Amino acid sequence: MAAIRRTCIKRTFTPVFVGTALKNKGVQPLLDGVMSYLPNPSEVENYALDNSSKKPTKFLLNPARSDEKPFVGLAYKLEAGRFGQLTYIRAYQGFLDRGSMIYNTRTGKRTRTSRLVRMHADEMEEVREVYAGDICAVFGIDCMGGDTFVKRGCEHLSMESMFIAEPVISMSIKPAKSADQENFAKGIRRFTREDPTFRVTFDDDSKETIASGMGELHLEVYGQRLEREYNAKSILGKPKVAFRETLVAPCEFDYQHKKQSGGHGEYGRVSGILEPLPPDENMQVLFEDASVGTNIPKHYMAGIEAGFRKACEKGNLTGHKVAGVRFQVLDGAHHSVDSSDWAFQLAAQGAMQDAFENGVWQIIEPIMNVEVNVPREYQRAIMSGLTKRQAIIIGTDSNEGYQTIYFEAPLNEMFGYSTDLRSCTQGKGEFSMEFSRYCPASADTQQQLIRQYQEEHGIGQTKKKKKRS
Repeated sequence: MAAIRRTCIKRTFTPVFVGTALKNKGVQPLLDGVMSYLPNPSEVENYALDNSSKKPTKFLLNPARSDEKPFVGLAYKLEAGRFGQLTYIRAYQGFLDRGSMIYNTRTGKRTRTSRLVRMHADEMEEVREVYAGDICAVFGIDCMGGDTFVKRGCEHLSMESMFIAEPVISMSIKPAKSADQENFAKGIRRFTREDPTFRVTFDDDSKETIASGMGELHLEVYGQRLEREYNAKSILGKPKVAFRETLVAPCEFDYQHKKQSGGHGEYGRVSGILEPLPPDENMQVLFEDASVGTNIPKHYMAGIEAGFRKACEKGNLTGHKVAGVRFQVLDGAHHSVDSSDWAFQLAAQGAMQDAFENGVWQIIEPIMNVEVNVPREYQRAIMSGLTKRQAIIIGTDSNEGYQTIYFEAPLNEMFGYSTDLRSCTQGKGEFSMEFSRYCPASADTQQQLIRQYQEEHGIGQTKKKKKRS
């Protein structure tokens, strides 16, 4: 037993216990193993950062259970209890007593510790003070996991930040009922504070809330907790991809907006050419004034550009944004009384609508650079899976029994890949990906997106009704 303890402390041996919490099997031997083999706080060297200078310096914390050194503690877990947020703090140096004023080194906020409790499962034991090595819980502290707490005069000290693994999967999440939006937001706000590996962002392109975590089960558990604890049933799904619509060939336009309604009317005429940009610029939307003379006064160009950019917010094929085009104004006409910025803005939108109907358009999608690292015996299974995802292999590399595969694949085909990779490699495979560029989507993908958009907006149904009539 002493040999196991020495090797565990040196991190050269890892004992493995088998059991299940479902029927309380093997739990007690595991707890005995923690007591017998793992080091106590005085046997571990913990370091903090001194941020008093421009370059932070590390220093060794004193694990002695005394008040000689200033208090340094780390909030490592948050929990919503019956009396509000419960913050678990591990004391690494010094001591903390009830009624002390502590400072959050990240926010600079100070809080008085009116209550200190020691947790025993779901039971609380009131304590007057805690020393280095102790774990206590404090009520009423506004913080996040990983925040450092110190006493006055030591605000320049902080613990090293915890290692937070990057999320491996993302899914769209939304409340099933709009009436549950408030409870849904409360739950999301609490869960992201409690768990730093659970991240929620809002995608401006797809107008969706995206939840990211360590796996599908991780996200499903939070979905169930939203329903159970906040009565806000949520829907998890595949997030939308930021597709774009672009022009294939140049398209000329000549549009006249004219409206007369008693008083001042609206008049503006815009003519020119809408042309596609090179592939390396297919994410840009450019406007160019190439007009000569005074047919369109220059102060109306801002209105024309505003109308053009507004029309690019929603394409005609699938409703995605338009990208990779240049709107070139060559000529037009104005009226001394009826023309205005608003009239020319509507004229530009009408010109874009004509281009949508008369031009040749296509859908482009984001392509990702992907790097997969797996044991060599799984290489064939990985290659087979990549073919189904329309991947293009760029290269391979091998090192010490592991194979690294570099490839490009559409983002639309990469959803669920994390789960598939772990399944076929018994959890030994890992991958990373980053955005590369936009390329034309496959014909099948384009047809599917167009058909889905038409069904959602009843476009195909309207045409069928007209044919029947």
